[in-house]
Amino acid sequence: MQRRLVIVAAAAAVGLVSGCEGDGGGSSAAAPSAARRITATSTAFTDGGTIPRRYTCDGGNVSPPLSFSGVPSGTKGLAVLVEDPDAPHGTFTHWVVWNAPPSPTSWPAGQAPRGAAQGRNGFKKNGYGGPCPPKGQRHHYVFSAYAADRTLDLPSGASADAVKRALNGHTAAGHLTGLYGR
Repeated sequence: MQRRLVIVAAAAAVGLVSGCEGDGGGSSAAAPSAARRITATSTAFTDGGTIPRRYTCDGGNVSPPLSFSGVPSGTKGLAVLVEDPDAPHGTFTHWVVWNAPPSPTSWPAGQAPRGAAQGRNGFKKNGYGGPCPPKGQRHHYVFSAYAADRTLDLPSGASADAVKRALNGHTAAGHLTGLYGR
């Protein structure tokens, strides 16, 4: 009887763990192909630098200021995806933005540009959800910026995968990586 209980408990644990895969709004689609490069920067942190607490779940949980250069003429919209590839159950999505006007090319902290659409993040909310790794861990947060040559026809709340598929073959891209640990 005890042996049977142990086997049932082990099977239930395996089911729970495997059922958590993808719970983070993770992205499984490949990054869109891009023939041209743009540059993404932030005045809050350098590429490879530490993301200040203000922009995390331990602070104000607001998006950092972002700037883009090298945006090609003819760009119809900008898109930004923020993803944590170090998350325990696969890539975790923190922010999905698309159809942002190509100008201005600087976004202030705490807001997506007027007219931009926002998708569902791994916290199951539309909008930005700051870095929030498990205690004792330091994760990478990749801010991927895309300049699209067409307007993306996606519903509000679309996933990072849907945005990546819509961007494929229609973009210039750049990346900014920040680190945060608790």
